[in-house]
Amino acid sequence: MRRYAIVGLGSRAELFARALAKSPRAELAAFCDRNRTRMRVHNGWLGTSLPCYRPDDFAVMLAKERIDVVVVCTPDHTHAQYVAGALDAGCDVVTEKPMTTDVEGARLILAAQRRTGRAVRVAFNYRYNPVHRRVRELLAEGAVGEIGSVEFSWLLDTAHGADYFRRWHRDKDRSGGLLVHKSGHHFDLVNWWLGSGPETVFALGGLVFYGEENGRRHGQATGYARGTGDDAARDDPFALDLESSPRLRALYRDAEQEDGYLRDRNVFSPGVTIEDDLSVLVRHRNGVVLNYHLHAYSPREGYRVAFSGSEGRLELDVRENVHASAAARPARARLTVQRHWAAPEAVLDVRLGEGHGGGDERMLAELLGDAEPDPLGCAADHEDGLRALLTGLAANRSLLTGESVGIRGLLDEIGP
Repeated sequence: MRRYAIVGLGSRAELFARALAKSPRAELAAFCDRNRTRMRVHNGWLGTSLPCYRPDDFAVMLAKERIDVVVVCTPDHTHAQYVAGALDAGCDVVTEKPMTTDVEGARLILAAQRRTGRAVRVAFNYRYNPVHRRVRELLAEGAVGEIGSVEFSWLLDTAHGADYFRRWHRDKDRSGGLLVHKSGHHFDLVNWWLGSGPETVFALGGLVFYGEENGRRHGQATGYARGTGDDAARDDPFALDLESSPRLRALYRDAEQEDGYLRDRNVFSPGVTIEDDLSVLVRHRNGVVLNYHLHAYSPREGYRVAFSGSEGRLELDVRENVHASAAARPARARLTVQRHWAAPEAVLDVRLGEGHGGGDERMLAELLGDAEPDPLGCAADHEDGLRALLTGLAANRSLLTGESVGIRGLLDEIGP
C-alpha cells in the first residue's frame, strides 16, 4: 500500500483526500500547508488525526512519514517547487493542473523528472468524461475523415467565471491567467483528441468586464473590498458571503487570521491582472488549426466543440445551465456526426454525471491505482502537462507582443 501526502489544503484537496481515505490501495499519511486551520478542517471532515506540516518542513515530512506519492494542490505558481522537491526525494507526484505556470517552472520539473525517472501525473479530469472519451473514439475511427480544423468555445457564467476573480487566481503572477489555469484543460483535450501538440500560437484578448475600471464603467458595485461582513455587498449578485456556506466558512473564513488570505474579494476591486475574454488560434504539428474562445462573464455556462473533417463534421454541445442563478441541474451533452450529403446523426444525447461529467471519479480511480490503466490513454504525464502549458504560455506571450509565437522557441528556452 502506497503512502500519500497532500500539499495544499484548499477546497480542491478535498476531492483527493476523500478518495484516498476510502481507497483500498492507498494510505493518506500526512498534510502540508501554510495554514494549520485548513489542515485541521480536513482532518475533521475525514475523522482522522493525520500529522500536519508547514511548507518549510516539506522535505522532513516526506522522509519522516515515508511518503511514496505527493498530491500537489497548492496555488499554481508554487507547483514546480513541490513537484521537483518530491521527485528529488524519491516520490512520484500527482499534481493539479496546470503542471506549472512559466518556463522556469517547466524547466525545474522536467530536469527533476529526468534526474529521477519518477512519475508525474497531471489531473486532467476532462479526459475521463465519458462524452469526451466518445469524441476521441469517433475521431480515431475516422468518423468524419481527416480533421482540418477545430472550433472550441467555452462559456463561464457570472457565478463560476466570477469566482476566478475573487481568489488568488485574479493575480496572473500566481495563476498564469485563465489561458494557463483554466484553458489548460481545454488545450489538453484538443491535444489528446488530435494526438498532436501545438506548433504556432496567436492570441488576442483582455480584461473587459471584471476589475475596478470595468466595474465603474458598467455601473457595478465597486465600493467594497470583500463579500463577507460588508453591508455594501449585501445586494450584489457578484458578492460571495463565506458565512452562508459552512464549508467555506470553516476552510477560509475561520482560517484568515493565520495567513490573511481572502477567498471572497470583490470581482470589481483593484488587483485583477488576468484577462476575462480571450481568443486563440493554434496550428498543431499535424496541421490542424484550433480556433478557441474563452468567455468568463457569460449569462449561462457551457461549451461547444466542432471538428471539420474531409468527410463531414462532428459537433459536441454541452449545456451546464440556463443562466447563472438557475437551480442546479445535471448538465446535458449532445454529440452529433454529420457526413457530407447526409442528415445529422445523434450519437449521444445524455445527462452528464457529477464531478466534471463523471470524470473526477474515473480519474481518481486510475491515478490512485484503484482501476486498470485506461485503453484510451487518459492518464496524463509530464509531457502532456507540458504540451497543454506550452499553448497557454505561447498565448500569453502573444497577448504581450501582438505576434504569433512558435512553440519551438519556448522549448529552446525550457531546455532538453
